[in-house]
Amino acid sequence: MALVVDGLTSGYGKLQVLFGVSFKAEERSITALIGPNGAGKTTTLNSIMGIVRAWSGSVMYRGADITRIPPYRKVEMGLAMVPEGRRIFVNMSVEENLIMGAYVKRAREKLDDSLDYVYSLFPRLRERKRQKAGTLSGGEQQMLAIARALVSRPHVLLIDEPSAGLAPKIVADIFGVFKQIKSDTAIVLVEQNVAAALETADYGYVIENGRVVMSGTSEELLRSNHVKRAYLGV
Repeated sequence: MALVVDGLTSGYGKLQVLFGVSFKAEERSITALIGPNGAGKTTTLNSIMGIVRAWSGSVMYRGADITRIPPYRKVEMGLAMVPEGRRIFVNMSVEENLIMGAYVKRAREKLDDSLDYVYSLFPRLRERKRQKAGTLSGGEQQMLAIARALVSRPHVLLIDEPSAGLAPKIVADIFGVFKQIKSDTAIVLVEQNVAAALETADYGYVIENGRVVMSGTSEELLRSNHVKRAYLGV
């Protein structure tokens, strides 16, 4: 199992946001976390990475307990995150941004191979590799954020709201890349576009009010009356 989150509770200051969140992400799969705004999906990813401290519960990564390990060590072990809002370095070139993803030793050793790999996934980035990242379109910036994370050569990739603000064609292209890379990199996908998320993912979990209220294969969730009514407008 790539990632096992068990009974995770966390929050900000005295405000508790997560109330015993549990889910699993298998190797060679895409796992979607869906739910309304404010449900705790982003907090779940941040708690897994250690950006937000877990109050209780555990995060197991490929059999190792990483709950209390600092974020930089998690990246060294093979966990990476693409945050909401992309967070690229706008005054650096596309390729300089990508190189920043290779600061861990095992990634530096394979940098040339990694650059070829992400350029094959996102040919637009190769065309614009000398261009300042801040001049890219929103879709290209999202591609760059994903590619930069992939340069770190992760085994598990956490992705937060990749479709936000993007045209449907760009969303389809990016989600198509997720299907391509899942054989090498397990993906945990937080996404407001529930239809796109479940059509791409293998398995999904519905988080509401900081709790997992439903789970199943993507097909099962797409057939669920609750998901249809609450998230698909059916």
